[in-house]
Amino acid sequence: MSSHLFIGLMSGTSLDGVDGVLSRIDEQGQMQVLAHGFTPFEASFREALMVLNQSGPDELHRSALAGNTISRLYALVVKDLLAQAQYTASDIAAVGAHGQTVRHRPLEFDGTSQQAAVGYTIQLINPALLAELTGIDVVADFRSRDLAAGGQGAPLVPAFHAGVFGRPGQCVASMNIGGISNISVLNANGTVQGWDCGPGNALMDFWCQLHTGQAFDRDGAWASTGTIHTDLLHSLLSEDFLSRTPPKSTGRDLFNPAWLEQHLSTFSKLPAVDVQATLTEFTALACAMDVSLHATEARTLIVCGGGALNGHLMRRLSAHLPDVDVVNSEQRGLPPLQVEAAAFAWLAFKALRRETASLQSVTGARGARVLGALYPR
Repeated sequence: MSSHLFIGLMSGTSLDGVDGVLSRIDEQGQMQVLAHGFTPFEASFREALMVLNQSGPDELHRSALAGNTISRLYALVVKDLLAQAQYTASDIAAVGAHGQTVRHRPLEFDGTSQQAAVGYTIQLINPALLAELTGIDVVADFRSRDLAAGGQGAPLVPAFHAGVFGRPGQCVASMNIGGISNISVLNANGTVQGWDCGPGNALMDFWCQLHTGQAFDRDGAWASTGTIHTDLLHSLLSEDFLSRTPPKSTGRDLFNPAWLEQHLSTFSKLPAVDVQATLTEFTALACAMDVSLHATEARTLIVCGGGALNGHLMRRLSAHLPDVDVVNSEQRGLPPLQVEAAAFAWLAFKALRRETASLQSVTGARGARVLGALYPR
């Protein structure tokens, strides 16, 4: 490999924009982040992506154009990162680009008695266009090989979490709270588990936008002034996905505005701020329950993603996990908004070396697989 410089790009289910990092990765896979960039989505594009999470007219056409748009935004982030770190495209070994997930339905629909279902997962991106615009090798399509091997295709980051947050002889839990929340359990014996817990910021952001016009509830300030409605909370917690045994993964296919409206149908007179308080509590509880049930030896929970910047949510997590030290990932050397993008730089590094990056213990696949497809510069 001619270079140890990799770029990772991530646009998650929060639909806020594109995070990117430029990093140096050594032969042992240890990473140093050299630059971080972010490009927000315009409100109209965010809405277009939200609509594509559900069936609708002419969605093939709209999905293709959205993939082109997001690839151009990715290219802008790449340009910014190169300028920040004073490198050129020829210095970079590869870009790892996840694309924008709009559907995630693993192990559904197409199974027979002879062969288990594969299902599908869709991340909008045009990796050929991104390679053309940047002049850098692009690695994309990280989930589908794991699905083909009978896995969930997600979450993708536990192996990376193990490398950056794991501690020999200690059980550590790492929680990414983006639009959807997912946990990595890094066991003391070196084994790793991971799965999606449930909603992260997706429902809170939707409700905040709807009632305040703000894209998200900054620091949870609005939610902190509301009252948790116990009956609504119990209704939300009755969702079957939450009690399902891992491996499991989910997305906006399940936790979306229509799902929320169903639960709110008998609580139509609740003040909007109380709904926000209850949604925040729901997110905190869904995450905390998985730590309590499946990471009983963990004494530290490292939180990354946008949820780590929500002070009210972090306090509620701590309240539900009194014996666990709940910390922001920056306290472990990697700022919360850089972790997932850094993971895709690492996944590109693994792909170019033809090394496996999935974990059978996480996705339930028939074995570990090399993830990603290469689009040469």
